Amino acid sequence: MIFYDENNLDIIEKDLRYLQLLAKQYPSISIASTEIINLQAILNLPKGTEHFITDVHGENESFTHMRRNASGVIKRKIDDVFGNSLREQQKSKLATLIYYPEQKLELIKQTENNLEDWYKITLYQLIQLCKNICSKYTRSKVRKALPQDFAYIIEELLHEQDDRVDKQAYYNGIIKTIIDIDRAGEFIITISNVIQRLVVDRLHIIGDIYDRGPGADIIMEALMNHHSVDIQWGNHDILWMGAAAGCEACICNVLRISLRYANLRTIEDGYGINLLPLATFAMEFYGEDLCEGFTPKTLDKNISENELALLAQMHKAISILQFKIEGQIIKRHTEFQMDDRLLLDKIDIEKGEIELGEEKYKLNDTSFPTVDWNDPHKLSEREEDLIEKITRSFVNSEKLQRHIKFLYSKGSMYLRYNSNLLFHGCIPLNEDGSFKEVKIGNIKYSGKALLDRVDRAARDSYFFKNGTQLKEYGMDLMWFLWCGPDSPVFGKDRMTTFERYFIDDKSTHYENKNYYYKYRDNEKIIENILEEFNLDPNTSHMINGHIPVKTKEGESPIKANGKLLVIDGGFCKAYQPQTGIAGYTLIYNSYGLLLTSHGPFSAIKNAVKEDSDILSSTIILEHVVKRKRVADTDMGIELRKQIADLEKLLIAYRKGLIKEEIGEIKK
Repeated sequence: MIFYDENNLDIIEKDLRYLQLLAKQYPSISIASTEIINLQAILNLPKGTEHFITDVHGENESFTHMRRNASGVIKRKIDDVFGNSLREQQKSKLATLIYYPEQKLELIKQTENNLEDWYKITLYQLIQLCKNICSKYTRSKVRKALPQDFAYIIEELLHEQDDRVDKQAYYNGIIKTIIDIDRAGEFIITISNVIQRLVVDRLHIIGDIYDRGPGADIIMEALMNHHSVDIQWGNHDILWMGAAAGCEACICNVLRISLRYANLRTIEDGYGINLLPLATFAMEFYGEDLCEGFTPKTLDKNISENELALLAQMHKAISILQFKIEGQIIKRHTEFQMDDRLLLDKIDIEKGEIELGEEKYKLNDTSFPTVDWNDPHKLSEREEDLIEKITRSFVNSEKLQRHIKFLYSKGSMYLRYNSNLLFHGCIPLNEDGSFKEVKIGNIKYSGKALLDRVDRAARDSYFFKNGTQLKEYGMDLMWFLWCGPDSPVFGKDRMTTFERYFIDDKSTHYENKNYYYKYRDNEKIIENILEEFNLDPNTSHMINGHIPVKTKEGESPIKANGKLLVIDGGFCKAYQPQTGIAGYTLIYNSYGLLLTSHGPFSAIKNAVKEDSDILSSTIILEHVVKRKRVADTDMGIELRKQIADLEKLLIAYRKGLIKEEIGEIKK
């Protein structure tokens, strides 16, 4: 603590205006002193648990389960509290009840013979578990987490003292009354939700909430209801952010990916975006086209052949529209250095060939009914009308706009938090491992400055008025971030979408990764990046997602001697054949870092019915003998600043520089 005295009154007088504002919140010596004592006590509490998840890609059921079970933290707490006093089956039932209290209670009511006894036993178990979890928090913080209905009762039960025999009857009476007045079910739901909330202090989402899976909108709703979350934007998030801002190229890419995976639930049901104009357009221009290269990738056997044929036509229609609009952006921005992606004008339609560099390749599809070969990147009147209608649907989707605003309010390109550097993709590097300069506008940026500049441009694209130069450039840059060379969220030299659709020669499909991925195991390079972001390389880590770790081929998520952790292990089902697992998550608690690999998750209904959990394997990355305290965290730094300010306020009161307002204090 810093105690100010008469020798540094000049510091207090300099900050007097601020201290007068602070005095409105703490209007007396007594109140200010109490707050100092409270904050000082918080500094000595154990550090809160952080939960890291990345690349969920719309897999809402897997994400929901992982969020509710906190990557196994709740199960470990049950083991800690009950040890051998409960059988494994009983522990699994209790865990499932905490994850899904409403659904599990419905099953219990149908199968349990003596419901009153079950309520009594379960309530005691939940209270014991909640007491253990709450022990690392102040009463004030726990109180704020309690819902109003049961706040007083839960607080009384949580602070029951086992050695106070004279109060046992009182506590037993509370439990009995809860059961007698038929509120046990609601109480169980409430305390289960409290456990879920308090077991993890902060949730970090390291990018790519959107695309591929069916429920990105469901995930966003859950995140908006989470008590403490931050998001580091991934390339797929950037794409949807650009689409919500009205960037036509981003909108085309969003629709193309959704059609590629036959996943229109998020588009149509989630966000109410009308695809009828696209379907009508596709049937008119591609109705006679088999569109074989555009047949969606889907495991859904309920989709009929006619539906698949229409989806393929829509898929091709939006892809051609995408290539045209992207070509216009490339021509507008020579600084993007993407002329090699101008491909429609490299096609010899009569020969059915395309020229890439010095090589010519045969096209597997020469049906381009909407392309004017005199000006291949020009949109027809029908295409202009179509993209205008679709853009209007994106911009006017209330739910989409609400979700994207949340992404901006809780998100960023990177985050420094408790000595960890979190970002989704990469920091662009040169061949020698130095920071690569990337031109944004007329200025070149590298390292931290590049990510800071891109973050500002992303906000310009959304928040500036339509028609302004900053917004127009920002929207074009959002598309560049999605697929441009040296984009920190893409990390490759090109996106070979056209080649994958139209050229069978797979040598043209290859995308070169940025040199960052070559150096991910180089401890010195990773230390340089940490220093670039003003972090101590001896105590800090980098945490990324983006590129799935091919675990089944022996690749490790732990790189650079533990300085870098790559936790994309295939949350998305489409990646699981490559990774061999169904995702990594990371837990950072007061004892250290735990990396967990997860098996596939079937469905929530199976978990509820069978008490099944995700099969997980945990590796202890770091373990400290002395628990980390709040004082050792970023919050600790802030609390110490608050304490210092309050100490200055005390001196100001005692020296008469600010008058106490004791008479106006409200009771």
